[in-house]
Amino acid sequence: MAATDDTTSGSTTRGGTTGGGVPGSPRCETRPHGRLVPVYQELRRRGVSSFADVTAELGLTAEEYERCRQELLSLGLIAPTTATHAEREALRSGAWQQQPDLDTVAAIDPEIALLRLLERERERLRDHLAEADQAYSTLEKLAGTFLRSTSLRPEIDVEQLTDYRRIQQVLEDITDVIQSDLVSMHPTSLVQEVAERVLSRDRRQIENGVRVRAIYSQHAASHPEVAEMLTRRLEVGVEVRLSPHVPMTMIIADRQFAMLPIRPENAAEGAILARGPALVGSYLGLYEHCWHMAAPFGHDVGADRGGDGLSEQQRAALRMLATGMKDEKIARTLGVSLRTVSRMLSELMQDLGAQSRFEAGVRAVRLGWLD
Repeated sequence: MAATDDTTSGSTTRGGTTGGGVPGSPRCETRPHGRLVPVYQELRRRGVSSFADVTAELGLTAEEYERCRQELLSLGLIAPTTATHAEREALRSGAWQQQPDLDTVAAIDPEIALLRLLERERERLRDHLAEADQAYSTLEKLAGTFLRSTSLRPEIDVEQLTDYRRIQQVLEDITDVIQSDLVSMHPTSLVQEVAERVLSRDRRQIENGVRVRAIYSQHAASHPEVAEMLTRRLEVGVEVRLSPHVPMTMIIADRQFAMLPIRPENAAEGAILARGPALVGSYLGLYEHCWHMAAPFGHDVGADRGGDGLSEQQRAALRMLATGMKDEKIARTLGVSLRTVSRMLSELMQDLGAQSRFEAGVRAVRLGWLD
């Protein structure tokens, strides 16, 4: 028989097994505990807080405290901020009692928790389809307060983050659910311990088929230890480019999530988390502009050439290309064949590391080849 609740009397009758939930995990019924939603709403409002303080302020009994904590942990809607990734996985699998002193928790966004659960359940769908459906139903009820009824992700949603631990938790949440693309830009270099964590994420994401791109400032890359780090990222498979000026720190995932500072001139004030393609698309447009203006790291691309070595004919062809002139008109102006112009421009694009003729013209201007 499944465990039953007597919500009117406040007592709980608990059996050895339940009718739902994940095997080995705390009891999780299709109908959430009556105090679960207000506890989770308060945790969401605070971001990072003491679970005991929140439940005490809401007047929960010791039994309600334990039950709410078990259900929120099993659903992935909270995570102890002091736990490692492996410990959090143990918590979700039902072994949380083995970690006695993990009271400070971070509230996890419902869509992140839902996507993580679906990913785990997809791997064992053949054997646990019924269990996944029941857990999905519970999460859907809890997430209903925060998500639009027509979509798992709201069209536009902006959250201001000022707690450093909350920012790190959100970054981990986002990078855990990336499916296709991750882009970032960094005006300063990463500290060593953060760099090692980034490399670990790079390997995991690229193994999962994610395209990872990053822009760094040329000044930061001039330091040998930073250059070594960028070389390691290249070896893993990250596409790295350098720019004379990087306007701000920015991270964009799958065109759905964007994180950037509240004030670019003072990153310590906190970050903004934007969700939804309608808003994130604007940030991605800025990123793509910076990406095309940057030079590939690890390529010579004429950076120390300064335009030297170009013939007057090549320079003239580049000037005309930068104005948008067609190949036929360039050939007539230079008095050469169309085939010669095509070959010349192809060689210049290769020297510049450009993927298109427009990009070649932009890079030639930026490098001073046309001065």
